[in-house]
Amino acid sequence: MFWKRQPKSAHSASRIFSVPAGRRVYAIGDIHGRDDLFALLIERIEQDSAARGPMPTTLILLGDLVDRGPESAAVVERARQQEGRWDEFHWITGNHEEAFLLALSGDLEALKFFSRYGGEETILSYGLDQDALRRMDWGELAAILPTLVPPEHHAFLNDGKPWVRLGDYLFVHAGIRPGVEIENQKLSDLRWIRQPFLDDTRDHGVYVVHGHTITKEPEHRGNRLGIDTGAYASNRLTAVGLEGDQIWFCTAESIA
Repeated sequence: MFWKRQPKSAHSASRIFSVPAGRRVYAIGDIHGRDDLFALLIERIEQDSAARGPMPTTLILLGDLVDRGPESAAVVERARQQEGRWDEFHWITGNHEEAFLLALSGDLEALKFFSRYGGEETILSYGLDQDALRRMDWGELAAILPTLVPPEHHAFLNDGKPWVRLGDYLFVHAGIRPGVEIENQKLSDLRWIRQPFLDDTRDHGVYVVHGHTITKEPEHRGNRLGIDTGAYASNRLTAVGLEGDQIWFCTAESIA
């Protein structure tokens, strides 16, 4: 496992983007149940920030904490523990948290969807035996699922933000609907959008940092930065660091 930094300026052909003066910001991409990488990346971020000198520091998680990887419950707990450890901490609700919360509410169709797209691993991480899971019908699973998730986890999952803005940067899970004011964005776009956002080259008025769409390396475009490097499958979790108009990356990796 290792960590790397790549300093550069964040800019487009016509603009230079920056976070508020006197603040350092780190944002972590989609974790998807990889608590091993999450723990390592938090450690690396702390080391990186210490090496850069004292500065009020913000940590942002871009969502999709759960599903696919084997340790979603541990990821949620570690995410909860970040509250109070940083000068400012935010986490943004991803589409997988949206599906998880709907499944927890007893919505059978949402539970089926959730289970098909990595939710089974999340359910197992909360202590349900795999053989027991296989024996259950959907109604039985819907009834037991809320009893598996601790109330403090449920409360935390309900407390995610739709977006966070700091200076010229907008942090979201999936992206934004181009041409729509931030305050008028639909949650469905913020959590699920792909090509209409990814293919749009216009100046959004902010520099958008997002996850949701996997790329092998951070995808640094003139109007956006994608930092979902597919941790659950690639064994690689990425964070971006920001200070003034500078940008760098911290990466935790595993051979396993």
